[in-house]
Amino acid sequence: MKATLRTVRLALAEPLRISRSTTSARDAVWLTVEHEGLRGHGEAVTSAYYGLDTALLQRQLSEAGRDLGRFPDPETALRERPAEHRPAGVGAAVESALLDLCGRRADVPVHRLLGARTAPAAATARTIGIVAPAHAAAVARGLADRGFTLLKIKAGTPDPRDDLERVRAVRAAAPGVRLLLDPNGAWTSSEARRLLPRFAELGVEAVEQPVAPGDPESLARLAERAPLPVIADEDAVSAEDVRRLAGRVHGVNVKLAKCGGPRAALGIAELVAGSGTALMLGCLTASTLGLAPAVHLADRAHWADLDGHLLLADDPWTGIGGTDGVVRAGELPGLGVRERGAARADTA
Repeated sequence: MKATLRTVRLALAEPLRISRSTTSARDAVWLTVEHEGLRGHGEAVTSAYYGLDTALLQRQLSEAGRDLGRFPDPETALRERPAEHRPAGVGAAVESALLDLCGRRADVPVHRLLGARTAPAAATARTIGIVAPAHAAAVARGLADRGFTLLKIKAGTPDPRDDLERVRAVRAAAPGVRLLLDPNGAWTSSEARRLLPRFAELGVEAVEQPVAPGDPESLARLAERAPLPVIADEDAVSAEDVRRLAGRVHGVNVKLAKCGGPRAALGIAELVAGSGTALMLGCLTASTLGLAPAVHLADRAHWADLDGHLLLADDPWTGIGGTDGVVRAGELPGLGVRERGAARADTA
């Protein structure tokens, strides 16, 4: 097998401000694996929070690509898990490229390789960053008009009244949508206990990682008495993290760039099954290529937050939809995506 890399810049349509940072663009490194005339693709994106910069992704994916040359075919490589010891975002990109290639070779979509009988489709959350209430309201109204039924509002400003006003404005502008709240760990436990009842009164359905990561016991104690479901995100990176929290929080946000790929995500889904902890599928800001593997798992999730490609100014790939509020895996072979402007044969 032969592997090649390509690095591109993904600019957001508007900067996304969260409690700890503002993002206006990310680098994406695309891995293409070729075997017997067919190609499979995967994507890894930079993330300061997870320690993934462009140089690291390029180096690790280059090494992983060379390592793939020792396998006779992608099916064998998948069984051997050649990128398991690398950063999770790198492993996810390698596994995605291999699954894409295996699906194309077998002429089946990736979701069937992962055990699903029908093509997953899910209503995805659409993120509204920390912006002025009037702007948040205008965005929410437009999204609801386009068909979105689930919105995720970022929170964690120094003055919690700003967050309350933003949620209140969104609720008034789009009264029929479901709301998630994500402070990205900005609150102390005492602040969370004081604020969550107020957000519950505004109809917020669930809150992601309200308190600073690093103390999962504190998060679990908060979840015991919280007036709305608590979802672990930054405190639920690995399967071992999830094992400690299963049955003690209401949900865990699984991102392929955190856990290492679709099969690791399936393992986490099995781990929490029957525990009372629901699965949320999340993402980093990425292209359709980066989102597609998670979309093929969307039928396993109670909440889907798979809008990273929708935040871009120009998504260079197509194939999973989402502009109407629903992401769809489809029945095309492999991941079912193609690069915009490229002939279908170029990504076959």
